[in-house]
Amino acid sequence: MAKVSPQKRTTVEQTPFVVPDLTVKDLLSAIPAHCYKRSAVRSMSYVVYDLFLLYCIYKATVFADARIAPEHISFPNPHLYTFARFALWALYSFANGLVGTGLWVLAHECGHQAFSESKTINNTVGWFLHSALGVPYHSWRITHGKHHASTGHMTEDQVHVPKTRAQVGLPPLDPEREDLLGASVTEEVKQELYDALGDTPIGASLSVASYLLAGWWFYLIKNASGQKRYPKGTNHFAPDATMFAPHHRDQILISDVGIALWLGAVCWAVYTYGFFEVFRVYLMPYLWVNHWLVLITFLQHTDPLLPHYRAPEFTFPRGALTTLDRNTLGDCGRIMGWLGAHLTHGISETHVAHHVSSKIPHYNAWEATDALRKRLAQAGLMPLQGAPVGWAEMYRVFRACKFVEDEGDIVFYKDARGLAQTRPVFNDSSVSDSGIELDKDA
Repeated sequence: MAKVSPQKRTTVEQTPFVVPDLTVKDLLSAIPAHCYKRSAVRSMSYVVYDLFLLYCIYKATVFADARIAPEHISFPNPHLYTFARFALWALYSFANGLVGTGLWVLAHECGHQAFSESKTINNTVGWFLHSALGVPYHSWRITHGKHHASTGHMTEDQVHVPKTRAQVGLPPLDPEREDLLGASVTEEVKQELYDALGDTPIGASLSVASYLLAGWWFYLIKNASGQKRYPKGTNHFAPDATMFAPHHRDQILISDVGIALWLGAVCWAVYTYGFFEVFRVYLMPYLWVNHWLVLITFLQHTDPLLPHYRAPEFTFPRGALTTLDRNTLGDCGRIMGWLGAHLTHGISETHVAHHVSSKIPHYNAWEATDALRKRLAQAGLMPLQGAPVGWAEMYRVFRACKFVEDEGDIVFYKDARGLAQTRPVFNDSSVSDSGIELDKDA
């Protein structure tokens, strides 16, 4: 076999991304006016509904657990009894984890003031629900609001911020050997980048697993995946943290009280009922809620198809459109897809509309999404819909999104070999911010 020249280039055919040039009015006016209406009674009915589902699933599981006892069923092997109980409670934790994610979504709507017209009702319900799920309500509300104001902004967004070439420890880009937009890279550079970043299936799988298991708490405690310019030690529990203003101090302390009460309640329950009982009834569903939270939000904002902007090219409409609608459990079939969307109140399926206007309640977000998609299609923009939420998709995205360039005002993720799947194009311009000629249309 002939030896491949290190200067030979690998070239990929990139998907063009039309950079949006819409105004806030263009986006908001596309959504019917009644979609913005909020009802405390209707929103509270979903809280009651979710709590009722949690209770029913628990009671059904306890009943089934009693019925599969050896005195009711003859097990040929004692291990089968243990396996049957394990499977039953594993199914319970998965089901109540989905329902608990729905409660998390309702608390999240409180933080956006989308739950009701009353700020007092929103903050009271939100504090109780989020505290019960181990979330510092106001701390999260404040940083999440900043995330919505600057979604996709390289230096202002608060979460899922890409690491740059320099931040992952790579040498500066060499234009003689690799393209700034990631369309072509020499074999030599591909190998150098791969050796530096690593991209083995086992490594990627372990990274995904750790991200899903501990990513939420690492974000709260250590600002993991958060804004890179914040100082070391930045976290959601310190009133004087960089992302908070002085007038937020009392709100952060109130949030911390909620977390302290939550931890106290968990410890009391462990003391009263035993760790195993608390673990299977509450902590396992709680871990599933955190898993879904990280999985859903990561895939909403991370994909090789999505751009990130630096200040000269950033606008609120562009930021709002740097996210994807996906289907929760959609890769498991139509019924499971419907069930996932129903139990999580459409948080994945209507996320673009949520970023356009975060005060739209979830029960109006479906209609708002349909109207918004029609408006985007009229503007010639790509459908902002991605593959269904799932572990396989998380694995794919994790491997495709390694870093972005330190240069350029519109950047896309590159993989471990320096190749990018997407390039920016403009409808009314032929030159990008980096001086590279682009298409005039999609």
